[in-house]
Amino acid sequence: MEPLITGMSVGAAALCGRWCIQAWQAFKTRPIIPRTRRFYEGGFQPVMTRREAALILGVREHAVMEKIKEAHRRVMVANHPDQGGSIYLAKKINEAKVLLMGRTQGSSSVFT
Repeated sequence: MEPLITGMSVGAAALCGRWCIQAWQAFKTRPIIPRTRRFYEGGFQPVMTRREAALILGVREHAVMEKIKEAHRRVMVANHPDQGGSIYLAKKINEAKVLLMGRTQGSSSVFT
């Protein structure tokens, strides 16, 4: 009786191992779907709107000042000209921050 139980145990372990190997192979060949948050991909409008500024920074149009400042810092660190980013993008990011914080364009020298 013991050889029968041992044989069935070995067979069950082999089937389980085969299933695990097939599951691992299927897992490795699955398509990669990025799970990160998507950023604004479009081009810039001639005159920036609040909606476009919110999309650039990744916040709501009526976000509080702290959220705007935090989002501006996060996006600016990723796109800063000293770290290989674009000067044009840095200007647009700063323009978005100024627009969402409610400052007037005349009070900032960012747009020169």
